[in-house]
Amino acid sequence: QVQVVESGGGLVQPGGSMSLSCAASGRIYTIYTMAWYRQAPGKQRDLVASITRDGVANYAESVKRRYTISRDNNKNTVYLQMDTLRPEDTAVYYCNVDVQRSPVGRDRDVYWGQGTQVTVSS
Repeated sequence: QVQVVESGGGLVQPGGSMSLSCAASGRIYTIYTMAWYRQAPGKQRDLVASITRDGVANYAESVKRRYTISRDNNKNTVYLQMDTLRPEDTAVYYCNVDVQRSPVGRDRDVYWGQGTQVTVSS
């Protein structure tokens, strides 16, 4: 019913920058919070950044002042600009969207993207 597709990712050197994007499509009435999570090998999946429909952003302490989350409500798309990347930022990054599928009732669910690998290495 709802598809979530991430793009971007790849290999970048320490200190470099990279952008991710995530587009949701399908039966969507509105999207509430959109977020990025990441999961490094052998570790749990952690919240990186989130943004409400009104544009209020929240960041994990480890990425504050280096990452910027933004969204385009007309395109149902969320972006993550990552600057000053560090080797410890290496992980699979996942998009997460809270979707209201119709204007009535509790027709609402959370969807995940398939994940995109970000590797920070020289």
